[in-house]
Amino acid sequence: MKVEEAVKLMTHDTAEVYGLLGDRGTLEIGKRADLNVLDYDELGISAPEMVYDLPTGAPRLMQESHGYKATVVAGEIVRENGEFTGARPGRLVRGRR
Repeated sequence: MKVEEAVKLMTHDTAEVYGLLGDRGTLEIGKRADLNVLDYDELGISAPEMVYDLPTGAPRLMQESHGYKATVVAGEIVRENGEFTGARPGRLVRGRR
């Protein structure tokens, strides 16, 4: 699969399935501008590990990724070079809007 096809499946097509194409799924003027800036040559994942950081001490499986230069949510950089910036512009989405 070409990278372009994978990106479309994970963005536009997923937004369409969940009824979110009104402001997500494509990069256009007036939309949220949620995007990742990638270093394609550095893309990869670490081995999964179990962490126990939920309020009840319950476990969850975590797997770190690398090769992401920046993550932008609603036009604000929330993660840059593997570090969180402190910006939190997102909100909980509950089904179709």
